[in-house]
Amino acid sequence: MSDASELGTPLHTGREYVSELNVANRSDVELLHSKAVGLIGVLFLTLTGSAPITAMLLNVPIVVGNGNGIGSPAAFLVATLILLVFSVGYAAMSSKVTAVGGFYSFISHGLGRELGMAMGFGSVVAYAVFEPSLCGGFAYFMNLKIAQLAGINVPWPALALGMVAVIAILTYFDIKVSSAVLGVALVAEVIILVVFDVGVFTHNGHGAAVQAAAMNPLAAFQGFPAHDKLAAGAAGIGLFFAFWSWVGFEMAPNYAEESKDPKRIVPLSLYISVLFLGALYTLTCWASQSGFANIDAAISEAQNNSATFFFDTASKLVGPWVSSLMSYLILTGSFACGMAFHNTTSRYLYSLGRERILPAALGRTHKTYKTPYNASFLQSLASALIIIAFAVFSGSDNPATQAYGELYGLMALMGTIIILSAQAIVSIAVVVYFYREHPQDSHWWKTTVAPILAFIAQVYIVYLCISNMAFLGGGFAFANYIPWLDLGAVLLGLGYAFHLKRVDPSKFNKIGRLVYQGVPDPGIIGHNE
Repeated sequence: MSDASELGTPLHTGREYVSELNVANRSDVELLHSKAVGLIGVLFLTLTGSAPITAMLLNVPIVVGNGNGIGSPAAFLVATLILLVFSVGYAAMSSKVTAVGGFYSFISHGLGRELGMAMGFGSVVAYAVFEPSLCGGFAYFMNLKIAQLAGINVPWPALALGMVAVIAILTYFDIKVSSAVLGVALVAEVIILVVFDVGVFTHNGHGAAVQAAAMNPLAAFQGFPAHDKLAAGAAGIGLFFAFWSWVGFEMAPNYAEESKDPKRIVPLSLYISVLFLGALYTLTCWASQSGFANIDAAISEAQNNSATFFFDTASKLVGPWVSSLMSYLILTGSFACGMAFHNTTSRYLYSLGRERILPAALGRTHKTYKTPYNASFLQSLASALIIIAFAVFSGSDNPATQAYGELYGLMALMGTIIILSAQAIVSIAVVVYFYREHPQDSHWWKTTVAPILAFIAQVYIVYLCISNMAFLGGGFAFANYIPWLDLGAVLLGLGYAFHLKRVDPSKFNKIGRLVYQGVPDPGIIGHNE
């Protein structure tokens, strides 16, 4: 079934309708900066969203101490394989649909406008809460650093809001500015983690205990019993935090319209991101636990003093300068990660704005920089309001609990549930889309088996998240409302789609359908509203 005949009467049919859906043919659509970034630029924009150093320093101690124990590196290895399978179908879809809407556009094309709109609203909420989440993490570590250097206790809300303000300024300018800033942060993070890994592994026999059993894939599905004053570990917790470490890599399609060759760059960036992060995460996790005399010592440190899990090993086996640099790079990493999610949220809002689903002002781009500046401003405002709300209701005098435990932890959890759910739904959308729209390009592995396997795996991870909500939520009461708030965002989008279908069919027909085909078609006069 073609786009022109699906769900209602289209404005036009045939080639003219297809041309109208190409934003390059529409004078009423303000475009982003096309061909602004290449493969490296897209990788900077997406890999930084995964925040390698933040993922390792914050997630690995939980995977080791509360999840898989000696099998923690295997959890990251299994996550790499599953996400690689997911990327097969996701990349295939991105080669057909070039749109800034990402999940929103893909699901709309594959499973219908209603579900596309539902997950579009959900994705906006998910990415929107990631920025204030990272601001909370940044504020916590910055508060500690300032106290260490100057002996001053700066209230965490001021530090978090300061980060929002700086991100707002930087993202106002050309996407190349964001790419450059994020690139510097990413390179620094990767270098220090590689130095840490090499330093630990080269000290094997001098305080390090490298064990091959840590890489057994079966160990990813095993926890460990309580013993020697150590609490038990659950495999589900370890696997969830391993997957959590990748959130951000899936943003590549959102930059398709600003890349030089989206049909090639987006699929490549997905594969490179998964494999690169997978290798880095697996080796870094393996190195971190290998820095202890035995696995029980690593588990004990992870359970009782997770903040120094990496720092102590780095100082002992590599040098104090490494742990010192890590304490600074966790700040730049948190900032860069928040900025990456800000960019993605802005592009989701821009996509919904240019289709007139949300106010048209959100679909405008800056005359000079071609950035979605109105959408960017709205995201900054939303982040600031979330931070202020946490400061009012939780307090501002305890950064460890309020900024890190609540703002960072709860908002990250809220967004991650939606992202993993969206990835599962996208996988099914890929199967349906190729079967219905491009049967000649359908492939038994790329567009059928791989997406179905990815769907099953992603649903399982979401189940692990929901079933371990008491632990993942840190005991905070707000955690009990997170699944319902996420569901509410999705249902709001679903309800709005049905409303448009009834009262404004022409607008409904365009949900998720505006795509970028590169250049205008001189042979067709596009329809302008």
